[in-house]
Amino acid sequence: MSGILDLLNGPLGQQIISGVSQQSGQSADKTSGLLQMALPVLMGAMKKNAATPQGAQGLLGALDKHQGGILENLGGLFDGGVDQSVQQDGDNILGHILGGKRSQVEGALSQQSGIDAGSVGNILKVAAPILMGVLGQQKQQNGVSDANGIGSLLGGLMGGASQNSGASSILTSILDADGDGSIIDDVANIALGGKKKGGLGGLLGGLFGGRK
Repeated sequence: MSGILDLLNGPLGQQIISGVSQQSGQSADKTSGLLQMALPVLMGAMKKNAATPQGAQGLLGALDKHQGGILENLGGLFDGGVDQSVQQDGDNILGHILGGKRSQVEGALSQQSGIDAGSVGNILKVAAPILMGVLGQQKQQNGVSDANGIGSLLGGLMGGASQNSGASSILTSILDADGDGSIIDDVANIALGGKKKGGLGGLLGGLFGGRK
């Protein structure tokens, strides 16, 4: 199974990067760098959520509604600007998988990518439905129907993405940022293959302060 970074580096990924770049007004290089960091974080959060039976069923149900159709007309998606309904779908997806940590994740991605936090949020609203379309397509192609299957699918797609230095940095930087035990605190442990807090641990206070 090809990983998510393989997809971004391929023709489909380049079309996604180009479209998102035009939509956001950011350069293609910065957009690509952001997506290479953000997508493993989003998939890691999904994988953590899917670790419970209820979470797995919720994700499987959501993927049944995102079966890859969005990938079939990317030109139309970006032509004239992304439709408000797509952005609203992305907003809902992000709220569900990131919960109360959403603003902190977007802030950390902003710092790592050099893109302002508002633009990061807008980019993720477009990227999230596309990511769900990729996952939904893979779910269908691989006949995934249970918690074990969806966990394996996400792990396979994450693949070497966690070894990307930017992804590793952002995942490490959100480890238990405020000590509240949020699901995001465990994402890095999943995506980094069990690694604990690393060299960016000292940045936690500077990144997040006492925010909840």
